[in-house]
Amino acid sequence: MDRAYKFRIYPTSQQEKKLDTHRWIAKNLWNELLAYSKDTYNKTGKFPTRNQLQLLVKSKGMYSQSAQEISHRIGTAIHRVFQVRKKGKEIGFPRFKNIDRMKSIYYPQSGFWLKDKRLKVTPFGEIKITFHRSMEGKIKTLSLKRESAGKWYAVFTTERPDIEFKSNGKGQVGIDLGLKTFATLSDGIKISNPRHIKKYEKKLADYQRVLSYKKKGSRNRWKQKQKVARIHEKIDNTRKDFLHKLSHKLVNSYSLVSMEKLRSQEMAEQGYGKQINDAGWGMFANMMAYKAESAGCQVVFVNPERTTKTCHVCGNIQEMPLNERTYYCEKCNTQTDRDINASINILAKATAGLAGSNACRDGNNVCC
Repeated sequence: MDRAYKFRIYPTSQQEKKLDTHRWIAKNLWNELLAYSKDTYNKTGKFPTRNQLQLLVKSKGMYSQSAQEISHRIGTAIHRVFQVRKKGKEIGFPRFKNIDRMKSIYYPQSGFWLKDKRLKVTPFGEIKITFHRSMEGKIKTLSLKRESAGKWYAVFTTERPDIEFKSNGKGQVGIDLGLKTFATLSDGIKISNPRHIKKYEKKLADYQRVLSYKKKGSRNRWKQKQKVARIHEKIDNTRKDFLHKLSHKLVNSYSLVSMEKLRSQEMAEQGYGKQINDAGWGMFANMMAYKAESAGCQVVFVNPERTTKTCHVCGNIQEMPLNERTYYCEKCNTQTDRDINASINILAKATAGLAGSNACRDGNNVCC
């Protein structure tokens, strides 16, 4: 099992200048390789191989493996375009990048050392780092990442051996995610939607309005962009804080949590995109999945089809418009809160597939 750990780093002014120089080299390298790939295809009808791209990144002023990783990413991105298009889906071709889109420098195997809680990276030297928690497992990779607000982070990927699952022996619950209420549990508990963007919406709009008046390329525009980025960072941090606390509480309170396997990105494109992205359903599902095992909890994702339309008592299926918040069954006269009815059905789908075991993998259910 792989886990990622993110820590704040504090490079000196000279180190930060050097880091930005390497991001600039990485950006130019990406654009050169992409242009070369397009040109090769126009001339030969084929894209260059991985080995051909690797030969072009030698002696470019970056750590060798970091430069090679950029060539690998270009090759993978182009290959993925054709894989997805073969399935009949729309996907854009890789784009040329400006410096704002090249945010990280990646070390896939070597070039960095951790000793006595100090981080040393080639060619930047020793960088001050704050370890707010301990890492478990063998460290595999490192990414030095610059966020839009100007802060730098070190992201480590570690490999841990699989742990034998041991249930915490607590209850089972189904969760229905929504917008009016963030989550409704099958035992009747409702968790309100914090609506993170709404708290900062006016301030963000004011700052973005000022930004639109600034001259492109000017120092004042850059300063205003930093102010806008800091508000977005604040929104992102409050969202993550809420989701981390909630997911931690749930996996430690139940032995089995059943959730819908939602395609949140597709749903956002169809409507209510701002609210869906602000709620962070996908982020919440990922947090639940990776925290569950160590907490003795099992998270099961089920097919969301008809969970809202089905009566949890008699199984009757009827239409449920969005404006109807109470489920009234026309067959057995059961009257239930719409979201609680859905969450009970979600739990029923999971427990029907599990049949008392600790693992499940059928057509509709996926366990994590």
